[in-house]
Amino acid sequence: AVITTTLASITWQLAASAFPIAFLNNPATYFLLVVALFLEWTGLCSGAWVLARVFKSALGIQYDEVYVGTPEERMANNHADKEMTVSQDVGHLTGGGFAGHLVGSHDALDGPLQDANESA
Repeated sequence: AVITTTLASITWQLAASAFPIAFLNNPATYFLLVVALFLEWTGLCSGAWVLARVFKSALGIQYDEVYVGTPEERMANNHADKEMTVSQDVGHLTGGGFAGHLVGSHDALDGPLQDANESA
């Protein structure tokens, strides 16, 4: 994913920032701009929510709780969520120079900040 992001996104941004006039005069850039503006004008991205609602109704798709149960039901059936460490948890950056929560960084989902005096 990192390589794809680098090659597909950042490379073009660097080229555009280094050579803005040449980049804007490129016919391919103009064509992509026109296509992007046309898609925005059609509302296709907004229409995806309408299509999702149609498919949900047509196929009878329900919320995840119907298929896998609520967290309380899973705990009662001995299928509770597994406890994970920070290094195993999905969605937290780890490795390299990033120590994340281990060095006291705070995330919005961690709850309110506590003073050092309160925790002692």
